[in-house]
Amino acid sequence: MVDKKILVLGSGLVAKPCVDYLLRNERNKLTIACRTRSTAQSLASNHPRATAIALDVASTELDAHVAAHDLVISLVPFIHHPVVIKAGIRGNTHVVTTSYVSPAIKELEDEAKAAGITVLNEVGVDPGVDHLYAIKTIGEVHSKGGKIKEFHSYCGGLPAPECADNPLRFKFSWSPRGALLSQFNSASYLQDGKEIEISNQDLMAQATPYYVADGYSFVAYPNRNSVPFREFYNIPEAETVVRGSLRYEGNPSFVAALITLGWLNTQSRAWLEKESGGLTLREVFGRTISSHGSDEESLITRIDELCGFSDNVERERIISGLRWIGLFSETPATLRGNLLDTLCAELERLMSFQPGERDLVMLQHKFVIQWEDGRKETRTSTLELLGDPDGHSAMAKSVGVTCGIATQLLIDGEPALNVPGVLAPYTAEICDPIRDKLEEEGIKLIEKTL
Repeated sequence: MVDKKILVLGSGLVAKPCVDYLLRNERNKLTIACRTRSTAQSLASNHPRATAIALDVASTELDAHVAAHDLVISLVPFIHHPVVIKAGIRGNTHVVTTSYVSPAIKELEDEAKAAGITVLNEVGVDPGVDHLYAIKTIGEVHSKGGKIKEFHSYCGGLPAPECADNPLRFKFSWSPRGALLSQFNSASYLQDGKEIEISNQDLMAQATPYYVADGYSFVAYPNRNSVPFREFYNIPEAETVVRGSLRYEGNPSFVAALITLGWLNTQSRAWLEKESGGLTLREVFGRTISSHGSDEESLITRIDELCGFSDNVERERIISGLRWIGLFSETPATLRGNLLDTLCAELERLMSFQPGERDLVMLQHKFVIQWEDGRKETRTSTLELLGDPDGHSAMAKSVGVTCGIATQLLIDGEPALNVPGVLAPYTAEICDPIRDKLEEEGIKLIEKTL
């Protein structure tokens, strides 16, 4: 059989499980491309069917490399996917991403069809694994005459409970920037037939306790726009449709305080440029909140004014957490041009996963079903996946292996995936073969009727 040439762009944590999965197939020849060859080489691991190269997605060489392969996996930041897809269109090369279909990707649909290539997206964990099991249960219920009246779906990429040992009860595998900004998005969802909209400033106040499994204290809040999923999942009968995020109890209220105090502001400020130099963290804090002074007492007085704590225990917890980050200290600030990135410089140092620690991916769908005889039933589908302290993280495995499986099915000619245009796993024909292979890898949602 003919060898398949696959180009992998990007060196993020999810790349390694994806590469390892694809290298199991002896017909696959991989080129791993990162901005530095040494990084690509660490992923190739001297495998005889893996070649490491240095390549930036902004390079004029991108087209030639993409055209020389049957398929390209884009694991670079999502804003670069359209550039990669355009190269795929010019080179008649299939493209796979783990990201949502953005408007910029959707705009390329006609060009992808004309080129005869598949642009397969949303084959990670969220999005990805979530679709596989939503489509499964919805299809089963519809086939038996039932209706999905409510659909709730929440996912969290978190430290394992024993590792959630800081005020945010969170840790970062990469830059904290994206994770924090995801908690500062506006959100829309359907509840009892009405569309509810929440501003970014109010999102963390919407976080409420949410039971998923014994031994966990989660809170949940809606994430971005859930409304289109009534159409994507073919559940026009649903009166409530909400997709959201899970965090440990205490995290959203702490992030809400950071938002109120201005620390998630991304606006450039001249006084936060490296060249301005010489500022301590407490001086930055004082200037940010317009405190009368930068001593701890003055800062706390101003924090009380801005946050208006109604609960003294919560007040002490938040202030203690701000102190833990170092925001009352005379430690020199690592200035990065804006408040968010200046804060992230501290969080990267304090809140990274340490050797021997593990992460957790928790995903749960909850379906409220109405049967033809009027009976109501609630079902859940739950993934509880812990990382391996000596191997892949749960997030890397669940995203990378899912992406690898979808890629293999596409290049092997799976009919539902070999359709020119922009695709995402919203049909049983696409989801079923991916899910079957994923379960062989030990990644499976457990289904229960409550």
